[in-house]
Amino acid sequence: MSSHAVSARHPATVLAALAAAALVGGLIAAPQRADAVEVRIHDIQGNTRISPLAGQPVTDVPGTVTAVRAFGSARGYWIQDPESDRDPATSEGVFVFTGSTTPAVTVGDAVTVSGTVGEFYPGGEDKGLQSVTQISKPSWTVLSSGNPLPDAFALRPASVPDRFAPNAAGGSVESLRLRPRTYALDRYESLEGMRVAVRDAPVVGPTSDFNELWVTAEPGRNRTPRGGTLYASYRDPNPGRVKVASLIPFAQRPFPVADVGDTLAGTTAGPLDYDNFGGYEIEATAFGDLARGGLARESTRPQAADELSVATYNVENLSPKTPAAKFDRLAAALVSNLASPDIVALEEVQDDNGPTNDAVVSADATLTKLTDAIRAAGGPAYQWRQIDPVDDQDGGQPGGNIRVAFLFNPERVSFTDTPGGDATTPVRVLADRGRPSLSASPGRIDPGNAAWEDSRKPLAGQFSFQGRPVFVVANHFNSKGGDQALDGRFQPPARVTEVQRTAQGAAVNAFVEDVLAVDPRAAVVVAGDLNDYPFSPALAALTAGGALTDLVDRLPRAERYGYVFNGNSQALDHILTSRGQARADYDIVHLNAEFADQASDHDPQVVRLRP
Repeated sequence: MSSHAVSARHPATVLAALAAAALVGGLIAAPQRADAVEVRIHDIQGNTRISPLAGQPVTDVPGTVTAVRAFGSARGYWIQDPESDRDPATSEGVFVFTGSTTPAVTVGDAVTVSGTVGEFYPGGEDKGLQSVTQISKPSWTVLSSGNPLPDAFALRPASVPDRFAPNAAGGSVESLRLRPRTYALDRYESLEGMRVAVRDAPVVGPTSDFNELWVTAEPGRNRTPRGGTLYASYRDPNPGRVKVASLIPFAQRPFPVADVGDTLAGTTAGPLDYDNFGGYEIEATAFGDLARGGLARESTRPQAADELSVATYNVENLSPKTPAAKFDRLAAALVSNLASPDIVALEEVQDDNGPTNDAVVSADATLTKLTDAIRAAGGPAYQWRQIDPVDDQDGGQPGGNIRVAFLFNPERVSFTDTPGGDATTPVRVLADRGRPSLSASPGRIDPGNAAWEDSRKPLAGQFSFQGRPVFVVANHFNSKGGDQALDGRFQPPARVTEVQRTAQGAAVNAFVEDVLAVDPRAAVVVAGDLNDYPFSPALAALTAGGALTDLVDRLPRAERYGYVFNGNSQALDHILTSRGQARADYDIVHLNAEFADQASDHDPQVVRLRP
């Protein structure tokens, strides 16, 4: 932490001294308020996450204005005390909240601030995130201008601890004394409101639609071949990740449009803030120059004549209301980057009027528009199979009725149509002289199981490739919405949604085992957005008994990702194959997740096999 020179004593110490003096004089000591003694910023911040002065008024708190937020509904400015207390646990910076009013201060002003100390919880206290200490209802006096700013604390490998957060057995860490040399979250909290800086920071999360990006202060930690940061274990959330936003007016300096693998060359600096979309962030008042890393979108090789190619692609809330340009980009990727797979498992296909919340559940118009775009891009005349869900029962965007669907190229593979499949009838595995077949194709797996409540039901289909049967299951497991945040105040965070995904994995595993009980060498491919990691309980349930192999585990460790969230490159989409398909050739095709310009937030993937 930056050097902390001794300044005013803590208010509690001062009050105790005043009380003792009064008692020595034979007087009754009157209670003293925090604004009756000199209070410095480190007194306000204290050495835990909650201010010891929360809810109390303070008067004439000195500091230098380091940054101003002059837009939005949470305007205000940051002040920092140039005189520190040498306690690495107490921050020397704080935010002064002025609401919708732009504060009449300038960076470099020396001010004294009066107001009420409070704790603001981004997104609301019930969301489980950490709070931001601030002074609200402020008044202030500008004492002088043009003062130098305190040096920014350098975030770098040596200053960010390897351990991410203290263990509170799932409870709140708010009352724990900060240990900034031991835990990364404590380090960041001890710097809340202070100027921090990263130098030559690698971009590990691309620029979002909200003009934010992610960098890492630890360039060598879990680095992917394409410049990201791999999330490969619950034990290591990559503590060097930090979000970067901007306080610089857009007209003065547009926010950099960066991809993973780019670098903010030079110094990026500003006060350290915390928000409900990723936790700690640098509110940049100075930006490094964007240095391009030259990241290219990938393409996979074409399948050989005797190889069946199966792909999965989350097309992110696709409906006829989606702009035509997105259809064109998805089509071009399927044709050119994925080499026109023989079978495609699609996720997030919406109904024919998208988010309009009515009784429409059909997706024929959506799939027609996509397959027409594929033909226009030079691809095959794909056919599709899917089952309309019960209205508003499968989760996702309200009114959208997202579902999974199959595309297939009839020139390369045929679909075995067996009537009887609908939204509520479970598909069963039948045996005919040692050969498995489906009671309905397409058919939904165990749709009445509570595991699929408010979630997409998996779709099973029977195909034939060069005379050999192939069973494909398209999946979209329930989302992580509702889990506690990695950077929240409850540590370790509760992953409440994985209980449902684990049950979903078990249900699909049981279906696959039914197929393999008839023919142990049957060709089964399970594909889709499983919304969970290779090391998760859900994937353990899905692969139990060796019924399936998760092909992402066959890749080199640093390549096991196809999604980027809060600067972590991670694997949520999967293709799994049954025991008899050991020679599968698998590829995650990186063309979306690492880029600011995306057709979807997921990367597609493909497997080539000889069933």
